[in-house]
Amino acid sequence: MYIAGGAALHLLTGAHVTEDIDATFSKRILLSDDIEVSYRDPDGRARLMYLDRNYNDTLGLLHEDAYEDSRPVGIPGVDRKLIEVRVLSPVDLAVTKLARFGDQDRAHIQLLAQKGLVDSASLRKRAEEALAGYVGDTRSVRTSIDVASRLVEAARPVARRKRRKTV
Repeated sequence: MYIAGGAALHLLTGAHVTEDIDATFSKRILLSDDIEVSYRDPDGRARLMYLDRNYNDTLGLLHEDAYEDSRPVGIPGVDRKLIEVRVLSPVDLAVTKLARFGDQDRAHIQLLAQKGLVDSASLRKRAEEALAGYVGDTRSVRTSIDVASRLVEAARPVARRKRRKTV
């Protein structure tokens, strides 16, 4: 199981709360209709999280090596012998945000940059490589790559920016 979207952002940054899990599977799998978990958040509020059965990784930008480069995640109560849960790498998660590139997507990319998880050069390289497998007009995605690279550069932690300037 490969996790993307807001759930991946939470696993990578500890920030952002989501109600749905965007995920895809490496093999065909038979799931019940209502995969959901209810829980209490740290403030004691009742929450519900569910698997988004409408998520489709073929409709956006995704690097061909994204799943191979994903990271394993330990989930309490999930037997790794039955299902291995993985999360997209930070740069691949950022790339998935570029085709739609709405306000929330921009904020997610900025958060990844603020946490020091992506840099503009890596994002640009990975996104441009992913364009090779993208079907459709790439002009708007290329513009998104340019804008996202500037957002990432501006959002990087100050210490990293200073270190780079002195090198």
